[in-house]
Amino acid sequence: QHSALNSVNMKLSLLVLSSLSFANANVSDDSLRRRLSLAKIAGYSPATQVTDHCAIDMDQYAIEAELAKKTDSSFLAAEQIYNLGGSSKSFAKITLMTPLTSTVPKGTLIQGQTSDGMDSFGKAYGTYEKGRNIVRMAYQTSDDQNNHVGCMVGGLPLNYQQTEGCLANSGTITIGGSDYNYQYDPATENKSGRTIAGFSKDAGEKMRLSCDGCPYKDHQYFYDYYGVDEYGHQWVTAALNGGQTGYTRGNADFSVYGYDGKVEAAKKGTLFFNIFMYVIRELEDALDDCERDCLMEDCEDDPVHAWDEAVCFYTGSIEGQDGVTQNGKLLHQLADKRCHDFKTCGKNGGENEGNAKLNYDLFNLYALGKFQIQTKKCQEARGTVSEITRLMYIPFIQGTLRYAYRVGELNGDGGEKSAAEAAVFAAAILPRVHAANPDAAGIIYDNMKVGATKTSYLEVRKALESVYGDLGIKCADVGGLWNDGTNSYWKGGAPCGLIGDMDNDEDLIIISAGSALGGLFLVCFLAICCARMTQTSSTTAVPAKTDLEPITDGELS
Repeated sequence: QHSALNSVNMKLSLLVLSSLSFANANVSDDSLRRRLSLAKIAGYSPATQVTDHCAIDMDQYAIEAELAKKTDSSFLAAEQIYNLGGSSKSFAKITLMTPLTSTVPKGTLIQGQTSDGMDSFGKAYGTYEKGRNIVRMAYQTSDDQNNHVGCMVGGLPLNYQQTEGCLANSGTITIGGSDYNYQYDPATENKSGRTIAGFSKDAGEKMRLSCDGCPYKDHQYFYDYYGVDEYGHQWVTAALNGGQTGYTRGNADFSVYGYDGKVEAAKKGTLFFNIFMYVIRELEDALDDCERDCLMEDCEDDPVHAWDEAVCFYTGSIEGQDGVTQNGKLLHQLADKRCHDFKTCGKNGGENEGNAKLNYDLFNLYALGKFQIQTKKCQEARGTVSEITRLMYIPFIQGTLRYAYRVGELNGDGGEKSAAEAAVFAAAILPRVHAANPDAAGIIYDNMKVGATKTSYLEVRKALESVYGDLGIKCADVGGLWNDGTNSYWKGGAPCGLIGDMDNDEDLIIISAGSALGGLFLVCFLAICCARMTQTSSTTAVPAKTDLEPITDGELS
């Protein structure tokens, strides 16, 4: 909810935004999104303006807040946010009293006024032909992440909406120098062009059928396994409504769950399926743009802009400039949470607090890839994207192991909530496992699926570890299940290849050494590795967005 102080800040931001928009009235859209200095995204320095893209996590935040209420009406509200958005790519659909007198190209400056008489700037959302009387105005965005746009409505509940920068319901609007009288309904015709549902619903066209590099490899894994492009949308919609998916394999029937299970399946499904794959899509799109010959002015911005978008969709806005908050809602926060469970935090790993080693590694790769894209080293950037996508699966492996253990070894600790988390984590990694070994995927599904009658942690772990080589995953990448209470690994939870299980149970210590000499060598090798992992790193915390309230029963766990 927005406080009075935030309201004042928004009014000041709108004044600044209006002046900037007027000053840049004749500047190209591509130039507007470039800045000499932009705020960092969890340490990453974007080359283009992507505050509007980073704000997608505010939709995720609002979805989780509604789901946490666990009522029928709150689930309907969450589904509306999921489908209609509100926090990203805001536009107004307006009706002109007289038709356009000439064609309006996409990006043409549009100026109107808010209900308070303040200037409201935007640009043509698309190209509109002469004679048309319905146009869409994309609201101007700013470099200030906390106040990136003055109008946010879409499917957001009233307490999450921002309306002070919305166009008045009627008046005069200037489009490319020509004045038109207009009218519209601010409550229903201020919409969002970027939604979490859309990330999945458009996957077929954007990732398998119509892109330059189609089909994108990782999306193809999921298409081949689930049999549909919009697998994420099916999962989330079924979870929200207690329904069933219609996949070729890997189906889920959420009618067996109450609110606890449906909450976990839905809120994690939006992230693990829709947002995860869209991050990869933007990386692939950056490669497509990099390799495409530029035929238009400033099109060299397209590759790096897509790259910046990928970082935004991975991180979100709540993580701030340093990425050290515990309130984030996207994949950056997921990696940080799992590193605490598997002792893979810190720049060198081996720690159980702080930022994930995975995030340190990924953000080094994001910086490298940006440089490669900017300098047209497209093939080198392709290798960087492969390394990024390889690493991005690690938290799903960790989550699958964590909840297989909770359900199978700790007698269902956490009840339906843990069972649902087990199912959704497994569902996020199953397509990749299936591509490597269908039998291993079958074992994981049978143990982890929605409504599974039994779960064997040992079977799941062995099945996952059997494909590590195919996935390019190392034992150290995943780590082991760490027990803070005993300051040791859980029984059977030590990292694969490490003789460190509490009871030295041969069935639970997965080790491939074939002789005593090999075992001794392994112990010595790991001792050296452990010695090298004692270095720690320090980070300085920055406050998260001050208008966010903690969701006590809706946090990513």
